[in-house]
Amino acid sequence: MTSPMTQINTFADINDKSNLSASSLLSKAGVPISHIVAADNYMFVKKIYGTPVVKSRITNKDKALLGKYDFNQLEYTTVKQINEELELLKKWSSSLDASLKTDADNIIDIRLKELKYLAACRYTLITNEIYNGYIALEKYFEDISKYSI
Repeated sequence: MTSPMTQINTFADINDKSNLSASSLLSKAGVPISHIVAADNYMFVKKIYGTPVVKSRITNKDKALLGKYDFNQLEYTTVKQINEELELLKKWSSSLDASLKTDADNIIDIRLKELKYLAACRYTLITNEIYNGYIALEKYFEDISKYSI
């Protein structure tokens, strides 16, 4: 039997987007196909090679698209920011606005490219423990991919 205090703490944890379990919860419902394809792409390469071998950086056009929606580059995001962003991208991917839907799919592709680059560099670009949003994105991809390790 759970006490009312335990139930309150459970609900607080669900609404707190600053932990990795929130990334797992995001992967449980309504995941767009574009997210699954990106996750499968990343996890397949990771499963075969261990880490991505391609070090492709994002372009200025990609940076401009992230800036349009006030998103930081992946190496400068926190877990909370990535979880909120993933929540938004899931909503936008099912939007009736074709432009918003296309942007959401492009942003998840940009995030995939950034994650591949960071993994290929062995995460050495990240020198601050606060900016660990890449961990949440990788966890999200692991949870939704059929190629999970």
